[in-house]
Amino acid sequence: MMLSSRRFAKELISKLPLLEEVTDAEQEMEESARTCCLGGICSRCPSRPPTSLSRGSVDSKIVHRLSALRGIQVGDQGEEEDEGAGGLFRFSPRFGENEEEWDTDLDIEETKAPYDPTGRNNYLEACKVYGVVPISYFLRHMADTNLTMRHHGLGPKGTKALAVPLITNTSILTLNLSDNWMEAEGAIAIADMLKENCFIADLDLSDNNIGFEGTEAISAMLLENMTVVNLSLAGNKLEDEAAEHLSKILIKNQNITFLDLSHNVLGDLAGEIIGPAIAENLKITKLNLSWNAFRGKGAVYIAKGLMANIFLQFLDLSYNGFGNEGAAMLGEALKINNVLEELNISNNRITMVGATHLSQGLQANKTLRVLSMARNPMQSSGCFAVLKSVRANVNSAIECLDFSDISVHEAFEHLYETMKSLNPLLSVKHKGNTPTSSVDKAK
Repeated sequence: MMLSSRRFAKELISKLPLLEEVTDAEQEMEESARTCCLGGICSRCPSRPPTSLSRGSVDSKIVHRLSALRGIQVGDQGEEEDEGAGGLFRFSPRFGENEEEWDTDLDIEETKAPYDPTGRNNYLEACKVYGVVPISYFLRHMADTNLTMRHHGLGPKGTKALAVPLITNTSILTLNLSDNWMEAEGAIAIADMLKENCFIADLDLSDNNIGFEGTEAISAMLLENMTVVNLSLAGNKLEDEAAEHLSKILIKNQNITFLDLSHNVLGDLAGEIIGPAIAENLKITKLNLSWNAFRGKGAVYIAKGLMANIFLQFLDLSYNGFGNEGAAMLGEALKINNVLEELNISNNRITMVGATHLSQGLQANKTLRVLSMARNPMQSSGCFAVLKSVRANVNSAIECLDFSDISVHEAFEHLYETMKSLNPLLSVKHKGNTPTSSVDKAK
């Protein structure tokens, strides 16, 4: 509206006659005209105004109106005038010099987009770039601290689009993207994002088929990222070739405290690499290696790593193939390790022989509270040997023994009842009772 008014005024002024300065001579002529006498009688035309104006004179009201329009300064007795010019009016020196002045006060500040801490707008743009449909669930929960997006079928491109807003997102602290089939391409995008994001602390990338290249990217990222403390790479079909990168997470990263590598295909070669890495680990307190293929030498290396480790408090080795050889080495590790509190070696093909070897470590250990040996072919005799070792150790911290799906004899039950009277906190799980064998009676 202001712009239109100014332009209208400018056009109006251009059509008006330019005001001229009134000289002293013209003032005298006006004075003579007003006092002109015809036949000795002063007269004026009744149709004329009482005061006649000369060609160059202007009524004061008009002057003020025009001066307001054209920036003219009206001279008067109280103002300083240009004596040499003898003029009554002065033009503003700024008038007409720059047409842009008419629009000066209409300059509009550039409107800045409001700060978007969640990255919503970036996500929508990224979806256009990668040709994917925005996930409405993600849009609704971008401001949450805990974002769980399991089974959303993101795929590589959907994951890449998701990673864009997460670079600047300051709300999400826990990110669960399990089972989205992001593959290596998506994992690389997440890794690049986490090199910038310093808020996400818990990261679950399980069941995404990230493969060797994805593992490599995640491992490299963790050398820079100082925020992630809990990481799950479970169910990604990781094979022995990925062990080198996984070992770097164990050795070089100083922030990860929980690492889940379960449900992969890590075997003996991986065990030979990961075992020494466990020994050197200086931060991880919880490690899940269950549902892999550690057996033979690989299992022995893992057990040796536990022997030298001074930080692990929880270790899950269930559903591997440690066998008697691995169980024996775990027994040796328990004699030395006085940090571990929970050990799960369920379903590891451990027989009564292996259980007996492992129980020797329990006679010296002072910190282990929970031992799970469920679904091992160790029979009641193996369970009995473990329970006797716990009773023999006056400094034992054992609170729970899990022998689920293993039948025990009455002799085991009697020993357990005796121990429970001395330690009411002791809990033992098993399949049930079977008639006591002659071997157990002899013991």
